[in-house]
Amino acid sequence: MNLNKVFIIGRLTADPEVRSTSTGQNVTTLRMATNRVWNDKAGQKQESAEYHTVVAWGRLGEVAGQYLKKGAMALIEGRIQTRSWTDQSNNKRYMTEIIAEGLQLGPRPAGSYSEASSRSAGPASTGGFRPTTPPSDIGSVRPMGRSGGSPVPDSEIPIIGEDEPTSAGVDEEERRIDEKDLPF
Repeated sequence: MNLNKVFIIGRLTADPEVRSTSTGQNVTTLRMATNRVWNDKAGQKQESAEYHTVVAWGRLGEVAGQYLKKGAMALIEGRIQTRSWTDQSNNKRYMTEIIAEGLQLGPRPAGSYSEASSRSAGPASTGGFRPTTPPSDIGSVRPMGRSGGSPVPDSEIPIIGEDEPTSAGVDEEERRIDEKDLPF
């Protein structure tokens, strides 16, 4: 059995690059960074960043281009793909990208709600988005917690806070794995 599935939660390092192919297909490129934090052997906090290129096609790319901007947080679900080409100097070149199959927009920066109500184009492009009625043609873009196309009130859309731990609401005992509980 094979599986090629990627989930990343990170921030955009640049505004999305929205363009069209010669056949009219929409494609958006997102540049994202994810951080890793750990303690070294001396107990010192260490941090490193990993940079990713994400490609979103069709309506998914349109939505990403419309609602995301540099610094915005997003969760991307997709697959890894490596493409190759020969450059002008006749050298073989490779690029590994994440092909987006799903997108969840992260929390909006403070103050973006008032901007959204004053713009005719919809929610502010300063981060995530909170539709009260999700568009039916968005595809895999969804507010967190719902998979259908029914109206979702703002109060029901959970937003992940930047400083919220990923294990919020889970007891320490529930997070601890005991070796005797493992089936192998």
